Amino acid sequence: MSALYPKINDVLYIQLDTGDEKEANIVYKSRVSDMDDESMYMEVPLQEGTGKLKKLYIGDELSAYFLTEGGVKNFFNSYVLSHHEDIIRLVRIKKPEQDQITKVQRRSFLRVQAELEVAVMTNDGTQFLAKTDDVGGGGVSFHLQPDQTIAEGSILTCWILIPFKNGSVEHVPFEGEVVRVKQVPTNRSIVMLKFNQIADMERQKLIRFCFERQFDFRNR
Repeated sequence: MSALYPKINDVLYIQLDTGDEKEANIVYKSRVSDMDDESMYMEVPLQEGTGKLKKLYIGDELSAYFLTEGGVKNFFNSYVLSHHEDIIRLVRIKKPEQDQITKVQRRSFLRVQAELEVAVMTNDGTQFLAKTDDVGGGGVSFHLQPDQTIAEGSILTCWILIPFKNGSVEHVPFEGEVVRVKQVPTNRSIVMLKFNQIADMERQKLIRFCFERQFDFRNR
C-alpha cells in the first residue's frame, strides 16, 4: 500500500462540511481501523477537548487530514457510506483516490452549483417554488425572492427535482433546517439548509447527482 494512504491506527483529524460555519470549524479526532479497495473504516470521531462522540449520518461530507513523517498534513475529502458494527462501532467512509490526497485543504467536494427546482413549505403552510444555488450530500441552498423572508432556525419541508444524465428525473423529499440566510447583491437572499430528515436512499440520489455534475465540470 502506498505511503500516501494513512496506516491502520493513524489518527484522522476531521472537520464536517454542514454549511454551518461554527460547526465546520470544530475538529474531531478518529482513528483508522481498517481499509479495503473502496472504503476506509474509522472509529466514531470524538470532539477534541470535550471527548464527546460525534454522530455521523450517511452522506455527511468531511474534510480530513492525517500526519506523515515530519508532521506533514495530508488532506482528503470524503463522505460517510455506512455504519459498521465490529467489536466497536465503525464509520465507513469513501476511500479517496491517491491523487485526491493533497498538502492543501479544499472545501468539501460534494457541493455543486446547480439550478434545480425546489418546492418549499414552511411551518405555517406557506408554499412556494424556488431555484437552488447549490446542492450537496449534507444540504442545499436556494434563492429567495426580494419579498420573501425566512427566519434562521426554521424547519422547512421540501421536494427537489433531480435530473440525471440518463434522462430520468427524481423527486427527492426532505426536511431541512435553515442554518443561515445570506444576503446577496441582487437584493435577494440565499437560504442555506442542512438536512434534518432525509431517507438514505434519497440522499444517495443527491450524491449521485453531485458526482455526475462534478464529473462534467472536470471534463470541460
